[in-house]
Amino acid sequence: MSLNSAMQAGVAGLVANSTALSTISNNIANVNTVGFKQSQTNFESLVTGTGTDASLEGGGVMASNQQLVNQQGQLTQTNSPLDLAISGQGFFVTTSQAASVSPTSPALFTRAGSFQPNSQGYLQNSAGLILQGWLANSAGVITPNPSNLASLQPINVSQVGGAVEPTTTVGVTANLDSSQAVSAAGTAAGQTPPGAGAYNPSTNSMAMYNVNSANGVKPDYSIQIPVSDSQGGQHTVQLDLLKSSTPNQWYAELVAVPASDVVEGAGLSNGQIATGTITFSPTGQVQSDTLFANPNNPTIALGASAAAAPGAGQVNWAPSLGVAAQTITLNLAGGSGSTGGLTQLNSQSVTQSINTNGTAFGNLANIEINASGIVTAVFSNGVTQNLAQVAIATFPNPDGLTPVNGDAFQVSQNSGTFTLEQPGSGGAGQIDPSTLEASTVDLSSQLTDLITSQSAYSASSKIISTSNQMMQDLLNVIQ
Repeated sequence: MSLNSAMQAGVAGLVANSTALSTISNNIANVNTVGFKQSQTNFESLVTGTGTDASLEGGGVMASNQQLVNQQGQLTQTNSPLDLAISGQGFFVTTSQAASVSPTSPALFTRAGSFQPNSQGYLQNSAGLILQGWLANSAGVITPNPSNLASLQPINVSQVGGAVEPTTTVGVTANLDSSQAVSAAGTAAGQTPPGAGAYNPSTNSMAMYNVNSANGVKPDYSIQIPVSDSQGGQHTVQLDLLKSSTPNQWYAELVAVPASDVVEGAGLSNGQIATGTITFSPTGQVQSDTLFANPNNPTIALGASAAAAPGAGQVNWAPSLGVAAQTITLNLAGGSGSTGGLTQLNSQSVTQSINTNGTAFGNLANIEINASGIVTAVFSNGVTQNLAQVAIATFPNPDGLTPVNGDAFQVSQNSGTFTLEQPGSGGAGQIDPSTLEASTVDLSSQLTDLITSQSAYSASSKIISTSNQMMQDLLNVIQ
């Protein structure tokens, strides 16, 4: 090897170890960067050729940088429900802009999941990258489309108003006293023809009863049922009950309180929604009733406020309420083999529980994300609403991705084409909420590599100085 070749080899060593020092320095600088993936420098020898006597003509060394993107960083718990980590393969799909996102907008892929709503409500990480996913429709249904990047949209968690849930089911657990004395109105109603002051659901009903007047018939027992309408308004439907002179039978009326909440069709008045009788078996369970048109499907239908005038036996919400139509299943018989429902036993009349699924208006209280990446809005009234599902992108060769600012990556020829997956499927990792992925940098090994690279750099500089001294000695000999 000539002196010139030796000097060039030393220069190559300086350049290669400078590259290594740069890589190590960048790793150390990002030891606390969330989701950071360390790199390492690989060295490759260079040979310029061999002489006729097979002596080596070395060309020094060449350094190349290798990303270790596929390494999993340690997962660390946090206090924020919007901090996300991926346990397994894949990357969050993000964009640098929230508005006017199109199929041609550049997609950026990252493992840095420290997301928080920005001023516009979009989930944005500390580098300003906005999380994308499949958005839910107005009914809260999410339809993932992994084959189409254009189906992803930025996830916004603030464009969610308050939520209500209209009442659709009611379960009643109550007892009617079997020893209840039959009232004068109930006795008269059982006579043929009916006696004076007899109970009649049309002309002398429980709905007409007024404590300050002589009108109507006082119920033997009343059960008040809370009902929420389509706008979250709260109403009361009252089940009035009057003991009949027929054994095990009670007259029943469903009434809106106040009566002005509804508009009745022919055959109903004073806020009545339905009238009929409830008959109990000798063991005190509901045996039959005429309160509902179909006892096997005990529902009451309330027409919309804007609907046409109700027909005979039908009821609408009052026009002043401006609410939608509503069908409510009212379970008085209890479930099969259940002790719930309405009973008639020799014990005082009492209401044990009223279970409804309706809620009043509720404000947004919290945002939660589960292991499947479902973003859910939780409201103060207990209602939940799905907003979106986080998408995960996987690559054939993650180490081939091109790094960009913000601890993110872009697709490259070496990485291969990405595949969109739902979290936990198709090889993609699951979402860990309230968790962040730490940097993969091992500080102790980096400091060791730093010392080694420094020594190699010093040795390479010694090659140059030694070669230079030998060259000077040769020139002195010539002189």
